Amino acid sequence: MVKDAVPLADCRRALVIKLRHHGDVLLASPVLGTLGEHAPRMAIDALVYDDTAPMLEGLPGLAELHTVGRRWRKLGATQRLFLEWRLFSELRERRYDLIVHLSEHPRGAWLARALRARYSVAPALPGRGRFWARSFSHLYALPRNGRRHAVELNLDALRRIGVQPAHDRRRVRFVPGAEAEARVDALLAERGLAAGGFIHMHPASRWHFKCWPADKNAELIGRLAGEGRRIVLTSAPDEEEVALVEDIVARTQGATVNLAGKLSVKELGALTARARLFVGVDSMPMHLAAAMGTPSVALFGPSGEHDWGPWNVAHRIVASSHSCRPCGNDGCGGGKLSECLTTLPVERVHAAAAELLGETPA
Repeated sequence: MVKDAVPLADCRRALVIKLRHHGDVLLASPVLGTLGEHAPRMAIDALVYDDTAPMLEGLPGLAELHTVGRRWRKLGATQRLFLEWRLFSELRERRYDLIVHLSEHPRGAWLARALRARYSVAPALPGRGRFWARSFSHLYALPRNGRRHAVELNLDALRRIGVQPAHDRRRVRFVPGAEAEARVDALLAERGLAAGGFIHMHPASRWHFKCWPADKNAELIGRLAGEGRRIVLTSAPDEEEVALVEDIVARTQGATVNLAGKLSVKELGALTARARLFVGVDSMPMHLAAAMGTPSVALFGPSGEHDWGPWNVAHRIVASSHSCRPCGNDGCGGGKLSECLTTLPVERVHAAAAELLGETPA
């Protein structure tokens, strides 16, 4: 029993802040759902970067979604001040009773003070000093061993204020929307693909050191195609990611459907929901596949599967036995290539896929 628990019944509005990358924002969705379950009459807003807004758009129970422009810092002082003031004015008008800040971003401390919410919770960061600590009414502890899944870590903010998430309700949620669903259905129909009739592979990442080599991806595709599987490849529009997929496609002699760089985030969610299996590295699309309930094979290298593995879905983790992993480095020695990934054998990834497909690998 938390002695200083927040009386949610007395709170009319809450603001959940997650100013991080796409996957981080997606994994914060259980916080919104849990708050909604415990306080159904409370209006729940969220504040995220503008490019990550699709991760939460359309969620049931989300009252308003506010955004910070990722590019605001590159604008002139006058324009940036105008945008910042407009955002602050919108937030102030909401008169929040509770602020749930889910990262170390300094904006959360300033907002907790400026918006004068009665209750506010954020991670305990001893290195930030008194300003940080005194900005919030509650601070939640970070794990000392560093091994706690990001979903549970986000939910720790609620545990600290007396909200205990139900074990079977800690769901990561994503809503593609009708428009994205319709476009993906049309794209699949054009290529003769039905829901459940293909494997979705997303081999790229904005972080090159998290990627499995093109030749091994191609070999895996060759094996799966030889078994009669249809493969759909995707990536973000980034030039390097598209180039990686094109390299893989060139090695597979037409065995794939290439949608690299052609889908929005919402459409990516709709696509992966229709796949029989997802295969990819530690990245937002992996979390998206899990959120949509698609069985997943996840390749891990320098990042840790205990913190970032697929959440609440049938999955297999393929990782090396290197004693140094997970190191969190951008490649061995900072060299942008991770030996723990580049040495992963195709046989292990194929075997993991076969297990989830309910088959014995050839």
